[in-house]
Amino acid sequence: MSSPRGRVRSRRKAITVAVAGAASPVGEPILRALLDSAAGAGHTGTVVGLDGQRGAVDGVHWRMVDLDSPEVAVCLSDVDALVHVAASTDLAVDLQVGARQRRERAVRRAQTLVTSAAAAGVGHLVVVTSAMVYGALPDNPVPLPEDAPLRAEPDEGLVGDLLAVEEVLQRARQVHPGLAVTVVRPAALVGPGVDTVTTRHFEAPRLLTVGSCTPAWQFCHVEDLARAVVAVVEQGLGPVVTVAAEGTLTQERVEQVSGMRRVHLSEGLALGTAQRLHRVGVLPAPASDLAYALHPWAVPATALRAAGWAAAYDNETCLGVLLDGVRGHHAVGARRVDRKDAALGAASAAVALVGTAAIMRRRRRKGGGA
Repeated sequence: MSSPRGRVRSRRKAITVAVAGAASPVGEPILRALLDSAAGAGHTGTVVGLDGQRGAVDGVHWRMVDLDSPEVAVCLSDVDALVHVAASTDLAVDLQVGARQRRERAVRRAQTLVTSAAAAGVGHLVVVTSAMVYGALPDNPVPLPEDAPLRAEPDEGLVGDLLAVEEVLQRARQVHPGLAVTVVRPAALVGPGVDTVTTRHFEAPRLLTVGSCTPAWQFCHVEDLARAVVAVVEQGLGPVVTVAAEGTLTQERVEQVSGMRRVHLSEGLALGTAQRLHRVGVLPAPASDLAYALHPWAVPATALRAAGWAAAYDNETCLGVLLDGVRGHHAVGARRVDRKDAALGAASAAVALVGTAAIMRRRRRKGGGA
């Protein structure tokens, strides 16, 4: 897929690439992939890491900066391409911040990076959001085309944050015509340190199935995402690029691979209970997030495959990585609970909607009888 202005201009010389949030669980794999390209036959030369603290990857030119500060522009004076990972991969930290504050932070950072990149003369801005912005709906084709409309719910959740970021990027294309903007939308991310609503879905004792819903499970390993970002930067792909493992897994196959049992609820009961529990603060994620475990939102990686990229991790391998990463954790609808609560049955159902409600009622009865 070409950008409205055509592909980003091909450069023969080695380019300087900066990664904002470079010390994060996704930023570090991107740094390593860029360094691998610089050491090989790629077009990447210097790799710059921008963050508030120095990361663990050697061979990077680290520049310590507040990513919400206009000082970012100074750090980009010699940079040809800037990569920003807007997608959340640290749910524990995100849940400590109020929804309004979190949204303002995400939008402010995107605006700061756009303005700084344009002011510094950066030619290409690459922002990683998520394929979740397409929305998970029962009538979604499998896979969705890269240019499909964004039909996710613009609510107070993390997907709503990404929709707000994408609005910033869409305006940037109009306001800063000299800055090529590419949005990279990966499937559900897995890898070391990745903590998301999707990974926590597999921390429940059982997997939720609802009504006649038929999910199509699809994943993206952070190392495959990192190599995809390198391809986008070096080959000037855009304006939208999706990235994922080939194909999808059925609910039945996910259960076979994970060894997890299912619990089946009606759609009305599941969504209604999720809405009530979110409203009283038991579940941190809005009820709309439940759709991503019920309906398909798979993507094809069309532009990347045409450019020669291929995923190294298939969906079953990604699921195994995810399960290894969540071992020892217990979650109720994205909210983690300790082993004692889980043993009592607070998470007796996947995403444990009904189980949680039952425990709440039991505790209220005990309190009433005291």
